[in-house]
Amino acid sequence: MVNLDTRNGTPYSLTELELLVETAGGKVIACVEQKKDRPHPAFFIGKGKIEEIKVLLEETGSLLIVFNHELSPTQVRNLENSLGEGVKIVDRTALILDIFARRALSKEGKLQVELAQLNYMLPRLTGRRSHLSRLGGGIGTRGPGETQLEVDRRTINKRIAVLKKQISQIRKHRHLHRDQRKARGHTLVALVGYTNAGKSTLLNALTGAEVYTENKLFATLDPTVKQMPFYPHKTILLTDTVGFIDNLPPQLVDAFRATLEEITEADLLLHVVDLGDTEFGKRIEAVNDVLGKIGLDEKNEILIFNKIDTLQEQDLAYYQRMLPREYPDCVFLSALTGEGFSDLWSKIERTLQHSAVRMNICIPYEKWPGIHRLYDKGKILKIEYEPNGVRVEAEIEEPYCKEFETYAESPAPKNQEG
Repeated sequence: MVNLDTRNGTPYSLTELELLVETAGGKVIACVEQKKDRPHPAFFIGKGKIEEIKVLLEETGSLLIVFNHELSPTQVRNLENSLGEGVKIVDRTALILDIFARRALSKEGKLQVELAQLNYMLPRLTGRRSHLSRLGGGIGTRGPGETQLEVDRRTINKRIAVLKKQISQIRKHRHLHRDQRKARGHTLVALVGYTNAGKSTLLNALTGAEVYTENKLFATLDPTVKQMPFYPHKTILLTDTVGFIDNLPPQLVDAFRATLEEITEADLLLHVVDLGDTEFGKRIEAVNDVLGKIGLDEKNEILIFNKIDTLQEQDLAYYQRMLPREYPDCVFLSALTGEGFSDLWSKIERTLQHSAVRMNICIPYEKWPGIHRLYDKGKILKIEYEPNGVRVEAEIEEPYCKEFETYAESPAPKNQEG
C-alpha cells in the first residue's frame, strides 16, 4: 500500500485502506508512505520511492500495489512500466469499485456499479494496449491498436448509454413508489452514515428485520425499506442506504444517484456514527460532504453515536459530557444491545412533530371515511362523537392539511412543543 502525505492537506487513513484491501480479498504485506508537497505529475511519487518499492516487490514477491489516492491514466502506465513486468497498480477508486462490484446483489446495484466502472475505465483505455498503439505520426503510420482503441471506446460509450437508460427507468420506478407512499401518508426515515457505522444493525433493531450485517466495509449496498412501529395507526418506513466513505469516488456518487434519491424524499435522516472509531469527527464530515453534494445538508437530522458498548465507561462518560456541546440533541446508543433506544424514540417523535399542524375539525358522519384518513396522515389527540359528526383534535402532517381544511373549525397553527 502506498500513501502520499501532503503537508497542505489531510492524508487518508492507511488503516482504512488496509480494511478496504482486506474487504476486496487481499492481504497487506507492506505499507509505504511519502511526505511531499504535491504529487509528481508523471509518477505521483518520487523516483527514490519507486526504487524503494522495487526492493519490497523483490523481497515479498508481490505483484499488486494499491495507492491510497486516485491516479491519472498516465501515472498508472508510467508506474507499471517502471516497476517491472507483471506488476499491477490499483488506485483507491478502482479498489472501491471492485468492492462494490463484489457486494452488489440486486439488478439495480449491479447496473449502477457497472456504470461507475465504465465511466472510470473510459479515460484509461489508452495504454492498456501498448503493443497495438499508434506507431508514429503522419500518413501511413496509423496502427491497428488505435483502431481497436476506438472500437473499445465506442463499445463502452454504447454500453454507458444503455445503462443510463435502464437506471433512468429505475429512477422513474422509484419516483412512482415514493408518490404512492406519500399518497398513503407514510413517513420515510432514512439511515445514513459512514460505512461500517452499524446502520444495518440499527435497522434490524428498530424494525425486527433480518438484514445481512457484517463487520466489514460496505457489507450491504442494496437499499432496504422496512416498516418501523411508531405511532398507533401510523406507518413509518425506515430505509437503509449505501455506506459513505471519505472522498467517495464521483463515479459512484453519480451512478448511485437513483438510490441516493430515496434520501431526498425522507422526512428525517438518522446519521449513524461509530463512536468507537477514533476519527469519528472526520467520518461525520465525510458523510456531510456527500449529503451536501446531493443537496441534503439542510434536511432534518438526528446524529446517533452508535457502538457505545465498545467503549470504556470513563471514555463514554467523557463523550456524553463533551459531544452535546458540539452536536446538540445527539443520541448515544448501542444498536447491538438496545441501550439508549428510549432516547432515540423520543427524539424521533419530537423531530417529526415539528412538521405537524394541530387542527380542530368536525367530520360529518356521511363523510366517515375521512376519519380513517386522519389516522393515516396524522396523530389523533382527542375524539368526540356528537349528533352532527365526529369532532377531532389532531396533529396532521403539513403537506396533507389541505385535505381537511373543509372540516376545520379553527385556523391551523404550526405545532409547537411545550
